[in-house]
Amino acid sequence: MAALAQWVEREGADRPVPRAHGEEVTVEGEAEPVVVKLGVWVSNTKPRRDKLTADQLAALAQLGVDWAGQAGLARR
Repeated sequence: MAALAQWVEREGADRPVPRAHGEEVTVEGEAEPVVVKLGVWVSNTKPRRDKLTADQLAALAQLGVDWAGQAGLARR
């Protein structure tokens, strides 16, 4: 989520994450930033969205992920 939040803050919620994109995030306890394969994560998470919790979907929807908001509405 931190990697996606960084992406949205920098690029905006309307710009899709390219599948090959890696996002550097700072992880507590690590000396160097860690590269998260964000594009792969987003494209793998979308078809599996029915396995996410309502809280996870809400967090994604809050970051502007349109399919997360639609999936959350379908669950209600």
